[in-house]
Amino acid sequence: MSDGNLSEEQVAAFCLALPGAREDYKWGGVRVFSVAGNKMFAVMDLAGAGLSFKVDKDLFLGYVDMPGVRPAPYLARAHWVSVARPYSLGRTVMEDLLKRSHQLVVGKLPKRVQVGLLLD
Repeated sequence: MSDGNLSEEQVAAFCLALPGAREDYKWGGVRVFSVAGNKMFAVMDLAGAGLSFKVDKDLFLGYVDMPGVRPAPYLARAHWVSVARPYSLGRTVMEDLLKRSHQLVVGKLPKRVQVGLLLD
């Protein structure tokens, strides 16, 4: 499979394939991907900002220095970044970042809720 860019629908399908993930529409049509009911790990088009998701605290500044990546509106203080459309980071990088965002959020849940949501 090519490492080309992901479309919005491919991003949505990937997010929904992660353990326990669900999709909601909030704030006037913003697509929100969450786990454990309401713990967001990815958001599409928040304030017209493309795709936003959580990154490791130690890597946040490195990501926002990359072309096409900036601090996510409203969520940057929680170490979220936003990737402009078209998602220029490539399929493998985007999938790894989305998977890591999911795991960062799952890791903050109570241990009893984490069971079955953690990836290898």
